[in-house]
Parts: sequence; C-alpha cells; structure tokens
Amino acid sequence: MSKPEEDFQQALRSILKSPMSMKEILSALKIPSAERSLYRKRIRAIAETGGIVRIKGARYGLPDKMNLVTGVVQGHPDGFGFVIPEEPDETDVFISQRAFDEAMHGDKVVVRVESARPDGKREGRVIRVLERANDTVVGTFERSRNAGYVVPFERRIARDIFIPPGATGGARDGQAVIVNVTEYPSKTRPAMGEITKVLGDSDDPAVEIQLITARYKLRQEFPHAAVSEASAYGPPAEKDLRGRLDLRGRPIVTIDGETAKDFDDAVEVEKDEHGRYTLGVHIADVSHYVREGSALDKEAFRRGTSVYFPGSVIPMLPFELSNDLCSLNPKVDRLTLSCIMTISPEGDLLDYDIRESVIRSAERMTYTAVAAIIEGKDRALEVRYTSLVPKFKLMAELAAVLRKRRLKNGALDFDLPEPEIILDITGRPENIIVAERNVAHKLIEEFMLEANRTVAGHFLKRKYPAVYRVHDEPDPLKLEALREFVGAFGVSLRQGEKMTSKKLQWMIERMAGKPEEKLVTHMTLRSMKQARYSTENIGHFGLGFDHYTHFTSPIRRYPDLVVHRLLKDLAANKRREEFWKPQLSKIAEHTSVTERNADEAEREAVKLRQCQYMQERVGEEFDGIIAGVTAFGFFVQLLTSHVEGLVRITSIHDDYYVYNEKGHSLIGERTRKRFRLGDKARIKVENVSVERRQIDFSLVAKVEKREASRPGGKKSVTRRERKTRSSSLKRKKR
Repeated sequence: MSKPEEDFQQALRSILKSPMSMKEILSALKIPSAERSLYRKRIRAIAETGGIVRIKGARYGLPDKMNLVTGVVQGHPDGFGFVIPEEPDETDVFISQRAFDEAMHGDKVVVRVESARPDGKREGRVIRVLERANDTVVGTFERSRNAGYVVPFERRIARDIFIPPGATGGARDGQAVIVNVTEYPSKTRPAMGEITKVLGDSDDPAVEIQLITARYKLRQEFPHAAVSEASAYGPPAEKDLRGRLDLRGRPIVTIDGETAKDFDDAVEVEKDEHGRYTLGVHIADVSHYVREGSALDKEAFRRGTSVYFPGSVIPMLPFELSNDLCSLNPKVDRLTLSCIMTISPEGDLLDYDIRESVIRSAERMTYTAVAAIIEGKDRALEVRYTSLVPKFKLMAELAAVLRKRRLKNGALDFDLPEPEIILDITGRPENIIVAERNVAHKLIEEFMLEANRTVAGHFLKRKYPAVYRVHDEPDPLKLEALREFVGAFGVSLRQGEKMTSKKLQWMIERMAGKPEEKLVTHMTLRSMKQARYSTENIGHFGLGFDHYTHFTSPIRRYPDLVVHRLLKDLAANKRREEFWKPQLSKIAEHTSVTERNADEAEREAVKLRQCQYMQERVGEEFDGIIAGVTAFGFFVQLLTSHVEGLVRITSIHDDYYVYNEKGHSLIGERTRKRFRLGDKARIKVENVSVERRQIDFSLVAKVEKREASRPGGKKSVTRRERKTRSSSLKRKKR
C-alpha cells in the first residue's frame, strides 16, 4: 500500500466514530464536490477489501467496532469451517454449516461474531463475501440424467457443483474434470458450473498429477512469447564474456543429485599457508537471459518457483534455459555470478568479492560419488577423479568449520529424513525409502548458506533495498508451552526469559539420545513460524543469522533472480532505490505465497504416491512407530516404507481410550494401557483411499514398552516434520 493510500485509510478510520453514510463521510473528510466521484470509488474499494464494512442502510463502519471480522474461510469436509482473521492476534471464528451463507473454502469474507466463550473461542456467521478463491474447481463428474454434479477433490469445498444440461463438456461418469464456476452457492441453490476440460480417468497416474497441478493452479504450459525468447538465445558469445572474471581454467565442479538436470551452483575451495580458506560459489547468471519486463520475466514472476513432484518437475523457466543455457553443465562455457569469500580458520568471513564471471565446470559430480570419495569408500572413484580428491577433502574440512561456527552462533539444525519415491516405467511407485543425507549434501548446504549470508550483508553494507529471506522469532505463547513441556523431562528454562535460538539449541542437545528426543524436536518445530521473503531485514531465527537472503538458485526461485539484478545494479553503480522499493515489496509478498502453494502441492503429490504404494498392500502387516496422537486415534509411521497411516480409536476394542493432550497419549480407562508418541506398534493395512489421500491401519500389537528417560519422567517421542518431497529432485532450500 502506498503512503498516500495508507494515510487516507487512517483518516477514514479516524472519522468513523459510528456508522456513516457516504455523504456524511465525504463531508467529514471535507472532500470538494469536484473530487467526490473519485473518492466514492476509493471508499467502495476499501470496503471491498474489508478495511471498512458496508452495512444495512448503505452506511459504512469499522468492522472491529461492530463485532465483525474480516478473514479467509478454511472449510472442513463435514460442512463447517473457520474464518482465519487477517489480524494475526485475533482468534479464529467457528462457522457452522448453516452459517456459511454463500461462502466457500478459501473465500475472503466478513463474518459477524455472534458468541464468544471465556476461553477466547468465537462463533459467527458469514455476512458478506469480499473475494472469491475458486473461479475453477477440480473434481470428479457424476452424471445424473442429462446433467450432473462435480464432486470437488478439495474436500474442504464441502458443496458439490451442479452441471446443467449442455455444460458437461462431454465428460463421462467418474472422469476427472475442471469446472468453471458460473454461479456461487446461496442458501437456496447449489453452486453451478460449466466443465471446461476433461482430464481423463481419475486413477490414471498422469491424470492424478494433472489434478494436483490444476487444483493448485500451477502453470504447466509456457506462453509462446516466453518460449520464443528462450529459444532465441545461443551459447555464450565473445561479446557476452567482455568484462567478466574468467574462471574457465579453475577446477570448479557442480555437486547435485543423480537425476538432477538443472545445475545452478558450482563450487571451489582453496587454502593458503595461513590456514585461510577461499570459497568460490558460482551461480548461473539467469538474469543475463531473463531480462526485466520480458515475457520470460513476467512468466517467471507468476510462477515464483519451480515445483518438484516425484519423478517430474514444473519449472519456473523453460527447459531451453533451465536444463541448458542456464545449467552449469560440464565442459562448456557458462555465464555466472560469483561470490568469492575469504574465510578464517575459525570460519569467520574476512573478505569477499561478488563478480560477473564465466566458468567451465570441470566435472558434474553427484552427492553419492563425492561422499564416497571423502569417506574413502570407493577406490575406483578416487582414481577416476585423482586431481579433484584433495579439493573434495578440503571442501569437507571447510564445511565442518562453517557448521561448527554456525551452531556456535545458535543455528537450529533439524536433520530430518525425507522419503524418496521410486517410480516404475508406468509412473507408479514401486518403492519408498528414506533418502540419505550424506556429507556431500551437508557441505553444499553450508557453502550455499555462507554465500546467501554474504550477499545479504553486501546489501546492508551498501544500504541498498533488497529481498531478504527472514524467519521471525517464535510465538511467545507457543514458546511458553514448549518451556512447560520440556520441564517435565528435566530441562529447566526460566519462566519469562527470552527464548533465543541458542537456548532452543541447548534444549535439543540436552534431549539428545533420550526417548523423548524426537518428541521435543517436533514440539520445537511446531513452535516455529514459517520462513518468508521480506524487504525488511529481521534476521533468520532458525539459522541464527542476523541477515540472510536467497542468491543461489535463480533457475528455480524468482527472488534469487531479483537478487542477481540488484547485485548488478550495485556493481555498475546504478542505484535505483525509487524503482525497486515498491517492486520488491510486491515480489516478496507474491513469492512467499507461490512458495507455500508449491510446498502444499508437493506434499500432496508425495501423499498421493504413498497411497498408491500402500493400495497394493492392503491386508499386509508392518512394524512402525507411533508418530502422532490425537483424540480420534494415532498415526503410525512404518519403519520400512516411510509411510504414515491412522489407527482409529474406534478400531481398538479392548477398552475406552481418553486423550491426554499434555502427555501426547491415549490412555485406557480400565486397563490404563497407553499409546504414546514413539511407542512401537505392529499394524495391518486395512483400507487406502487414494482420492482422500487417506491410509487406515488397524492395531495388531503394541510391540514395545519404552523406558522413561529419568525416574518419574513422561514417556513421549514424536513424529518427524511431515514436510516431505522427493529427494530425487531435492532442492537446496533454506
């Protein structure tokens, strides 16, 4: 919001002591007659966003003064829902099925709070829809005579969409479709729509990924203009190399996964006689090809990020760039932006240089090969890469120094496993394993963190606007709950003291090796806020950095591409503060949204493949660990297949079980039998619903009774963070 608009809204709020008509508002603001038409539009626009609310009698008032809340509807499959307020300090408002009015899941609405309990819980009714979230819906077509219904795949859209005769688009019963919503629901009629695309049979692997793509409104096809721009570029010519630092003779390498095709970072490490390291991080110069305001740039901004599914990717840039000209392929000239850092033996940054450069990658290395060389596990690889072996050993040495320094400064390091989904030639999952995170993964992570931190410091030093990667301090109430929780395990944290990342790190270290370690890690993760992009540098709490940005992945993240443009501005002494400030705010907000949307799509794709994998194993028994406990049952994560399913409390017949929220357990009323986080259990696969992404287990036996970590201590272990994605296309993303 611009400063003049912000000032106008503040002035408007200041005069609305009570609900007023438009005429009264204009008079109170002393708007001249000649300008009143313009100001009427401005005031109505503010009302459409929920800043003020239009009520009966064509009067306008402040929502917070009239028991009104503006927020976004979060629906539930059973028909009720919640409104999540725009103001972060407000509590959610429960909306019963009858109180939904014309709203659907995702809509921005105004809700009237009709009751509030002493514990802060509120209930209300939707009185106005401000902004629709669903102009298209993905679902299954069900025919009814000449017409039919579309049942949304998004279960939180609890209402089916009626498809009148002539609007079915030739869809057959049971097919997956995309429907354009032509009329939204009301109290007396359902939503209506027109089928615009038939995707095919919903159990086809290719169609299932299309469904996720359509549901999250991911852009698959590139506009013709963007493809034409990408295709017009050729390999770097002599004119492209002028003024660049020539590093083509250096032993620079890329290190990525076996199946990766877009290599946007390459590295090199040296060490001098004083023990100082020189770390070179060389990043693909995507900004050379994707120019500001071009068709490529506009499309990259819309997408915001590449989206990685098991076995496939929806790239931010056309493959002509992402897999070719911008990819740091071996033995060919590639344009780069290099961050060359001098680092002390203790891991402190002594000096740096950021330059436009050209490299010729000496080798395309994989994490597996580099780890085997560093650990001395493959003599054949050592012989093959004889000249590079000392470089890899030096990389591991520097990474250990950087990691030690980072942890000393309070970084939180959650080394959590991720599933790797192995697909067969038909696209069906044939195995799910735990992805290995070896020493090579860790050294690349340390180098990228150091480069990103250095670039952020460069912007601060030069006092130039930038996009930062920020991570807010955790919510104080959640931290207080965490303090009380770990106190039960003998970890004492003083009440009211400021909880820094160093204190959280100390707390996690105190739990290392104890049965409750994973539980405490999980509870700590739950207390954290989500990292995001911002033009305001507030630091990165989780990494323990005072400043941080994203610079190292411009092929797959739009903020990184923008950071490259900002660096080039500074290198050319071309300061454009007035141009960038409004642009960067928009970029930060938009790319934070596209990142969250991509993460949700990736999680659903993984869950889809997990369900498909388990669908073939109904009736089989597995060993697992209780990974989550709720009032309606507990989740078990299998030891062999890295899959999670639910044992419902109604399927356990030997007792009535009561949920103990503080103890994260279910306790039998009569037998006092407990099911706790971290307990081992043997289960049987009872049912799998691919459509609902739901796996149901039944309990065969509780395998193990755990010992407490100390006398009288509670016995709880948690599930790992369930933010999963295929590691075959793993991103270096922090």
